[in-house]
Amino acid sequence: MRAWRERLSPTDAGFTVTGGRRTPGPRREELAQLAGLSVDYVMRLEQGRATSPSAQVVGGLARALQLSHAERDQLYRSAGLLPPRDGTVSTHVPAGIQRLAARLDDVPVGVLTADWTLVWWNTTWSPCTATPPSFRPPNGTWPAHSSATAPHARRCVRSERGPDAFEASIVADLKDAVSRYPADARLDRLVRELRGKSDAFAHHWATQTSAIPHTTDRKTIRHPEVGDVLLDCDVLIVPSADLRMVTYTAATGSSDAGKLDLLRVTGGRGTATVLP
Repeated sequence: MRAWRERLSPTDAGFTVTGGRRTPGPRREELAQLAGLSVDYVMRLEQGRATSPSAQVVGGLARALQLSHAERDQLYRSAGLLPPRDGTVSTHVPAGIQRLAARLDDVPVGVLTADWTLVWWNTTWSPCTATPPSFRPPNGTWPAHSSATAPHARRCVRSERGPDAFEASIVADLKDAVSRYPADARLDRLVRELRGKSDAFAHHWATQTSAIPHTTDRKTIRHPEVGDVLLDCDVLIVPSADLRMVTYTAATGSSDAGKLDLLRVTGGRGTATVLP
């Protein structure tokens, strides 16, 4: 772990390089922030004093360290775990995608898997969407879970495509994922849970017969600190990794761009929930 950490450029990990660094890579506290772990736990892992990390911890470390698939599998085996099987939804984010997203830090960027698990986000995503730095998705998946089971979350964002547009496109994506990953037990549990908890989700699942592509959408986000912010939302597909990059942007010089800049600078600590 330490060798991989020291190999990684802090800039590629999304951090500003300043003087006084004693290590060529991210500091332990920076790695802990990226992986959603405590600094003490990262230290114990590097020193071999924590010997039974969970699969979720190992997956988070693999993404934070920007490991290749072979290195990721090596990390899983070192922890006494089986690497993720082929035929299941991958949560691995290639290093190139992380570097690209980190360089877009003036706009919120979130990276999500085929089942809409949020697996990576830049520093601007957190204040805009009120996603805590140590956030971990409920039951492994967000925002599909929040969209179906948290009506209060939907009231914080208004889409110009209508109130059901997001739910319909998520259902389309999940139906497609089920057809491509029939052996993924976690995906199967997610769909069964959402169908049981949300009448709207169950209705979409039963009646939707064709895919609904993601298109550029304009969304008004209601944030408790800066008020309403009108943003363009784009979902960019990464076919080779089966990932989605969700971005929010505002027109240059607009009041909405100013509000977005304010949230980025202040690290807005509001509680608005925003769904891509």
